[in-house]
Formats: sequence, structure tokens, C-alpha cells
Amino acid sequence: MSVKISELARTCVQAIVPYASARRSMSGGASWLNANENALATDYQLSGQFNRYPSCQPAALIEGYARYAGVAPDHVLVSRGADEGIELLIRSFCEPGEDRIAICPPTYGMYAISAESNQVASVIVPLQPDTSLDVEALTQVEAKLVFICSPNNPTGDLIPRQQILAVLEHFRSNALVVVDEAYIEFAMQASVVDLLQQYPNLVILRTLSKAFALAGLRCGFTLAAPEVINALKQMIAPYPIAEPVAQIAVQALSQQGIARMQQSVATINQLRTAFSAFASELPGVSRVWPSQANFVLLQVPDAAACVSALQQQGILIRNQSAQLGLSEVVRVSIGSPDEMQALQQAMQDYFCNPGVRTPISQETTA
Repeated sequence: MSVKISELARTCVQAIVPYASARRSMSGGASWLNANENALATDYQLSGQFNRYPSCQPAALIEGYARYAGVAPDHVLVSRGADEGIELLIRSFCEPGEDRIAICPPTYGMYAISAESNQVASVIVPLQPDTSLDVEALTQVEAKLVFICSPNNPTGDLIPRQQILAVLEHFRSNALVVVDEAYIEFAMQASVVDLLQQYPNLVILRTLSKAFALAGLRCGFTLAAPEVINALKQMIAPYPIAEPVAQIAVQALSQQGIARMQQSVATINQLRTAFSAFASELPGVSRVWPSQANFVLLQVPDAAACVSALQQQGILIRNQSAQLGLSEVVRVSIGSPDEMQALQQAMQDYFCNPGVRTPISQETTA
């Protein structure tokens, strides 16, 4: 009798429900407003040959990001997106079957999935109704890593700095506090990068995917004390960053590249403010979360029907109703000015003309 190949996989792998990424769960559409991408793209140039293996940690890229972030180069690790940074932290600091991480949903789903894939348990400490941390509950848990997303995905708001400080103080001697700043360029004043010298247990995740409009590049960064960075280097793949990726990332981090990014952020923030004001006036939209990112979360009567109706108009948004603590919510990424104009017209038609609504059952994704 031949063995079923699927049964050869580790038991924990067979049990995992994979992360339902925007590209995996939805396709088609002319306006992709479901993955928190930056629609204001920039062209880059490549040079040289690619027959040699790249550096594990390209010096020009490390130095470029260190200058941008205001830290020393030995505080920086570059990886295949911030997702690999999450994976490396769990693999480097958590013993399978023994250690735990703490997460505060609703939040980014890959923390829990990366932990599960490495046989590390997740302690769930839900956010408060106002989406701030439940600091009292969080400081009661035992965990090796504590993940805090700020600006938070999918709510878009900031975790108060004083709460992050309280968590850092409590776990100073027994856990790493990982602050995910994937969207920080949209609210740069809220970064906690200035706390790295004061708190050696602080780890910050960053990415070029959002504000820098380089989601397809898969380039992320971990900022931490040299001892943490060295531990991650023990686990990282020999050649994690392709040479073309390094070249483009260095260009993005040039003075001109940063200026372009900042202009893009200003445009997106203006579009987000205008869209939030528009959405708050729509009949049926009962809540608009105050966002400091490149997306807005909306409470609607029927999230699946809303997503389906817009998809029929070629516009993709994201149903986030499966998130703990959320129900009937959709997340709308901020697109180009033309895309936002088309979105507002489609939403105006949908919410202001109930007779044309066509509720269609659709899988809810997180």
C-alpha cells in the first residue's frame, strides 16, 4: 500500500490553516485595495551580472537603512520581508513545545501562524474595546516574545507610547517586546526607535512594502540590540537577499528615494483623511476606525455582501470579520486618487441604493 504524501508532513503542519493573504484569497479586479499596498509606484534600474551569490547582509543596504532609521549598522538585520523577521525571532528565541509568544488581537495574523508552525503556543491578550493594550492582563502572562503592532493591522490606530513603555519595563529581564512598525512612515512621530538604547529587550520590525511601495521586493528589517541581531544571524538563510533586491532597496533608501517616499506618504495620508470623512457620512457605515496607516477599517451591515458588490465593480477590498473582537468589518486600502474616486462612487451606489445590493456568500478572510 502506497503512503499518502500529505501524511508525511509534520502533524503541526497538517493542522495549520495558512494565512489567507490578499493574493491567495482574492483575484481579479482592476483596483487592488485589499492588501495595503502603495499604489504610487516608482521605477528602478538594475545593473551588473548576477552569476555570483549575494552577500547575506549587504553592507550598502544595512548602512543605508541604519542611516534612515537613525541607528548603528550593528542594530540592523535585513530579511525577506518583515515576515521572515517574525519567523527568525520565534525560531531563535522560542523552544518548541516549551515557550510561548503573546499576541494582542485583532492584529496581524502571521505572528500566531509562525508560532504554530514552530510548535510554539500563543497566549492571546485581546485589545481593549478602544483598541489600546490591556496592559494589566498582558503583564500577567509568561511569554518569551510579546508582539505589538503599531500602527495596528487591521484597525490602523496607534498603541499608546506609555503602554509600550509599561510593557517594556515589565518584561525587561525575561522577554523580548517586538513592536511591528510596518506602517510607521504614515505616523513617523509615533516610532519607538529612540527607545532601543534604553531597552535592550526592544525589537522593531520594519518593511519597504508599504510606504516605500516595494511590496513585490520582499525586503524587511529588524532593528534590535546587537545581541539579538547576532542570534538572528545564526538562524537566517545563507543568501536571504537577492542582488536585484539589494540594488533596488539601496536606491529606495537614497536621499531622493526617501524624499519620494515622504511625498507619497503625504498624498496617501490626505487621501485617507478624505476617504474617512466620506465613509463616515455613508448610511450603514456605523464606525470608521481612526487610522494612522494606509488603510481604513469600516463597520458595515454585511461585510461579505459589501466586498462582493465592490468586487463586481472591479474593486477589491478585504473582509476582516474573522478577526477576534471584530464583526462585519471591511478594510479598505488607500489607492491612487483615481482609484479612490472610483471606490467612492461604487460605495455611494452600494450604500445609498439598497435596492441594488446583491448579498453573495463569500469566504471571510483574516
